[in-house]
Amino acid sequence: MPLTVERIVLCASDALQEGANAVPFDVVYAGHACRAFAIRFEGQVHAYLNRCTHVAMEMDYQPDRFFDDTGRWLLCATHGAAYAPDSGACAGGPCRGGLVKISLSESAGLVHWHTADNLKPVEF
Repeated sequence: MPLTVERIVLCASDALQEGANAVPFDVVYAGHACRAFAIRFEGQVHAYLNRCTHVAMEMDYQPDRFFDDTGRWLLCATHGAAYAPDSGACAGGPCRGGLVKISLSESAGLVHWHTADNLKPVEF
């Protein structure tokens, strides 16, 4: 039986500004609680697990800051791995593949993230 995908409100659309701070959120990915983050790049919203593929640790160098100074790349603060903001693909440095992308949608002034087989909301 196919899984029903849920849309979960993440934030207001205007909370995600081009190249600015990310909006963090918690998820359960493959059975483990993880941090995730959403950004806006070239007008589109994107979200990823906050986990570098080089070493599985959170990437932000300051709380909710992922973009380099140019606003063109997402950087891991620990070892300098760089990722494309629109796809999560490795763009340079010591990464081993791309970031885990989380499906988002945006409508009526809200950004939603979408559950998947291996991605669920954190239960309180």
